[in-house]
Amino acid sequence: MTDTDFDPLMELVVHGFEVAGVLVLVVGAMAAFVSALVVARHVGTTVAYERVRRGVGRAILLGLELLIIADIVLTITVDTTLRSAMALGLIVVVRTFLSLSLEVELNGALPWRRSERSPSHGSI
Repeated sequence: MTDTDFDPLMELVVHGFEVAGVLVLVVGAMAAFVSALVVARHVGTTVAYERVRRGVGRAILLGLELLIIADIVLTITVDTTLRSAMALGLIVVVRTFLSLSLEVELNGALPWRRSERSPSHGSI
């Protein structure tokens, strides 16, 4: 494989991760809302609200992870400039902060403090 073949292939890989990340966000959010509607009819709106909150949060977390992978692959394979690396660093910091915030919101504790909490916390 030559260098001229490599860049378009990596751009295709990056595009695949970006599409997968967006699909996870959209499908995950839709699934969370559908699940919440079913729960609301049978159990009540309070439980449904918690269900949709957790479902959307999980979809965002997984979608962000896939989008971070796309950014990393793009930066280390296609756009290998200092400016691109700095932009990637900023994006990763922001997305990591968002991920940690969502993790705390969903589970009530930082990921490394979760073992100190009861195992039943966070399950619906």
